[in-house]
Amino acid sequence: MGRADRLWSSLPRDLAIRFRPHADRMARDILREIQRVVPEYAQPLDGPFGEIITRGIGQSIVHCIDNIGNPAAPKENWMQVFRHLGKVEFSEGRSLDCLQTAYRVGGRVAWRHVAEFGQRHGVSTGTLCVGAEAIFAYVDEISALSIQGYTAAQAKAAGTTARRRRRLLELILADPPASPQAVANLAGTARWTLPEWVTMIALEQRGDQPDPAGPVLGGDVLVDLESAQPCLLTPHEVNDPGELEAQLQGWRATVGPRVRLSDALVSLRWARRALDLVRRGIIEDANVVRCTDHLATMWLLTDEFLVRELSTRCLAPFDLLTVKQRARLSETLLAWLQSRGSAPELANKLSVHPQTIRYRMHQLEELFGDRLHDPEARLEMEIALRAERLTGADTREQNAHS
Repeated sequence: MGRADRLWSSLPRDLAIRFRPHADRMARDILREIQRVVPEYAQPLDGPFGEIITRGIGQSIVHCIDNIGNPAAPKENWMQVFRHLGKVEFSEGRSLDCLQTAYRVGGRVAWRHVAEFGQRHGVSTGTLCVGAEAIFAYVDEISALSIQGYTAAQAKAAGTTARRRRRLLELILADPPASPQAVANLAGTARWTLPEWVTMIALEQRGDQPDPAGPVLGGDVLVDLESAQPCLLTPHEVNDPGELEAQLQGWRATVGPRVRLSDALVSLRWARRALDLVRRGIIEDANVVRCTDHLATMWLLTDEFLVRELSTRCLAPFDLLTVKQRARLSETLLAWLQSRGSAPELANKLSVHPQTIRYRMHQLEELFGDRLHDPEARLEMEIALRAERLTGADTREQNAHS
């Protein structure tokens, strides 16, 4: 039994009998005052709205009268009524402020009626004080019940919306692509505005455990943390990696290129490719890595099989060299291809004696001959050597063992 019930039940039972004829007028006055004070409720009473508000007022008055002098009065029905009112407020898109204001207004009007009744019928001051205390305790209790209903509806809607948004992300990333109409329809039910441009971000747990509640992101971000390859979609550009890092505590993130919504899967593929290169140590590890900061590297290693084939063919003259000879001449050849500098310039760059550079260049001339003067051959050699340096291994040997 709540505090209001205990107070009502402590009053003389005959007060209920004597006050009941006044209930209808009190209900009308409460409704009129609520509609005057709360603009959101100043609407016609025909239809569902009128039925709900008049039922709520009537139920509260009947319950209080039934409870006077009667501790055994049933209360489950009225409790359900006020929980339901909280759910209705959420479904109508209103905050609880309107409903709680209405309850306070109703309490004031009810007290005015009770006070007038008490004066006319000679009810003692002590009894009236208990009645006033019961009215305002009752207002607190029905407010709490409506909060329960509102919160429950809010939690249910959040769960439903979250599931719809995960499904929406799956649909956006579907291969083959889903129809634009299907995506638009699901976006509507998920309360998500379709953006023209998006950025995909691949995620991976770092050593420190991510927040179990998940990252704190905006409502326009679609998130999937439950799949084997977690990711998120944001309609915003990631211009500040530090801000994203702060939002993704416990996660490593690789940011794909910004694309139109229909190309979201392409952005995610590049983000996941960057994540793989971070794992392999080819791209420097960081909590947030942007593909756009490593375009040359990612382009060079787009198809590692073809790069290995290119390396095998255009660097074949190195095949008979020792590992150390190959390393020295590869370094010299790449420096020369990048700068076409003189022996002193290359010597300064590689921290060796110019005569050493002249000797190595003579060796390269013997190995590659006229190919050193062929622009297309030089381009292929530079690509192969850059790729070898990125991967930290002899790609031709990888190819031989693949």
